[in-house]
Amino acid sequence: MSLLDISGEEFRNLITRAIELKAMVRAGTIYEPLKNKTLAMVFEKSSTRTRVSFETGMVQFGGSAIFLSPRDTQLGRGEPVEDSARVLSRMVDVIMVRTYAHETLELFATHSRVPVINGLSDLFHPCQLLADMQTYFEHRGDIGGKTVAWIGDGNNMCHSYINAAHLLGFKLRIASPAGYQPRPHLIQAKQAGIELFEDPAEAARNADLVVTDVWASMGQEDENHQRSLAFRNYQVDSRLMALAAPNAVFMHCLPAHRGEEVSADVIDGSQSVVWDEAENRLHAQKALLEFLLT
Repeated sequence: MSLLDISGEEFRNLITRAIELKAMVRAGTIYEPLKNKTLAMVFEKSSTRTRVSFETGMVQFGGSAIFLSPRDTQLGRGEPVEDSARVLSRMVDVIMVRTYAHETLELFATHSRVPVINGLSDLFHPCQLLADMQTYFEHRGDIGGKTVAWIGDGNNMCHSYINAAHLLGFKLRIASPAGYQPRPHLIQAKQAGIELFEDPAEAARNADLVVTDVWASMGQEDENHQRSLAFRNYQVDSRLMALAAPNAVFMHCLPAHRGEEVSADVIDGSQSVVWDEAENRLHAQKALLEFLLT
């Protein structure tokens, strides 16, 4: 449901295993620990990276994946979530749910017989953090003791960075405009090593990793104008990156809006690792599936 369902040691083990699995793919090694296993992928929210990475991961592991959207299932015609969970979990081996409301995910998991993975909810995006941390470890080594700057909305990604900071021991600076900061109860629960700012420059200064996300996520389209005004000074551009540590890297979970939350010269520049980050969704989630099912 969130990163807090694993320990810091398990988190690091998943990162190590994801790097190993990535090397195996590059070497052409056939490894099929999930042969004859099936993943059900329940999508309320559309996706590119989540769907392709989970589906490809199951194929590479010798298993299969079934894509389910509200348009294709009884979930879209009023069947209770708990009933769908009971039925699906009697037929498949693991379920991934990408949903608007975290409460839907929790209800689904409560009534499932098999592991349920959070593919994204309004509260958390843990699978993206597995990929982000794998990417940092590959490029710069262990993130423990480092400083991460989150620039922008205190959203599900920001919440998962709060959890990751707690588990992996890095300092987290969050720069968000008033009214868009992360949920207070999450900050209070993990206060050590977390600082809140309104000035992005203060948060980015000497940071080892700078991260941002879109200003308006899916379901917030009607807030586009209001959010554009609130976040207009929160773009990650070359001037902001210049304040970070000399070897800092830039991440974004994608899709990105160049000219809004990030400038083109940053996301397409030498400090950006977003393409490795996107690819690592595949490898990190394979490590997670292996961990849960074997």
